[in-house]
Amino acid sequence: MNSKFSRRNVLKVAGGGVAMAALGMPSILRAQGSFPDRPINIVVPFDTGGYNDRLARAFAPFLQEALGQPLTIINRGGAGALLGHTFFLQQPDDGYTILCTSAAPYLPLNILTQNAQFALDDFYMVNLPSQDYTLLACSSDSDIQTIDDVISRLKEDPTSLSVGLQPASADLVNFSILCEANDIDMAATRMVTYDGGGPARNAVAGGVVDIGLVGGEGFLPLAEQIRPLLTFDSRQRDNWEGAIVTDVLGAEADFVVGSQRGWGLHGSMQESNPEVFQILVQAIETASKNPAAIEALTTQQLATDWYGPEESNQMLARTSAVMEQYIDLLQGQ
Repeated sequence: MNSKFSRRNVLKVAGGGVAMAALGMPSILRAQGSFPDRPINIVVPFDTGGYNDRLARAFAPFLQEALGQPLTIINRGGAGALLGHTFFLQQPDDGYTILCTSAAPYLPLNILTQNAQFALDDFYMVNLPSQDYTLLACSSDSDIQTIDDVISRLKEDPTSLSVGLQPASADLVNFSILCEANDIDMAATRMVTYDGGGPARNAVAGGVVDIGLVGGEGFLPLAEQIRPLLTFDSRQRDNWEGAIVTDVLGAEADFVVGSQRGWGLHGSMQESNPEVFQILVQAIETASKNPAAIEALTTQQLATDWYGPEESNQMLARTSAVMEQYIDLLQGQ
């Protein structure tokens, strides 16, 4: 059967918001033997239920619409995403495996602290719509009112406040930067570590710890139970009150952004399969800008902003460079 629908036509149709999946397009594409002619896998290097898993499942229908093929979510959690990232690279770079991950901090952590057998260039981030950030907060019932309260108490007595955070995390690096800038003896502080952002946030909201530093997006469902004190970003995020780090530490302040989550491909695809590579980049952009996708993901508090490959890879590289400066801290030394 001949078809008038070329691959680029298909993407244009999807970009116009037409539900082409209902038109039988996959079978036409398979008959042509063009990409994609079979289902595509999305590797999520975390267990089910986390942000990346939710992002992949919520975005999949719209990416599927743009590509004209079913998508299958494959969860490969373990070892701080190292197992999933390794599994992804073990798949052929033929475009039939896409990655949905927290590129930062996990790729730098895998490389810097876990002796990963891959480099950052082995991954090409098409888009990182979720740009999380560290939020320093306390319980809404706390007598701590501002970040100045926190700094003055810790400067006077580093043991005066308990600090909840995750070990080997961007949040830990940011706490180190805050302490160093204010002559606070970080080694003397009472840090309480948690295996995951959820438990750390609950400890903050419940007043189990005096303050906590955790990814800010995850705090949104607990907004009524916490008091935001300091956002580690150069701009206000998610309407949190409190200070931003550049106000406290200066416009040139170093800080590590939180999780940078989104979509990646094999870095080698640019040379090995350039046409397929471009099809996937275009499809992810089309799905990201689909108004129905934006509405659906926004409702689930998931990000859909389109930053594109250049900015996404630059952001990841900058984050990796700052994290490398604090490799001893990340390695627990």
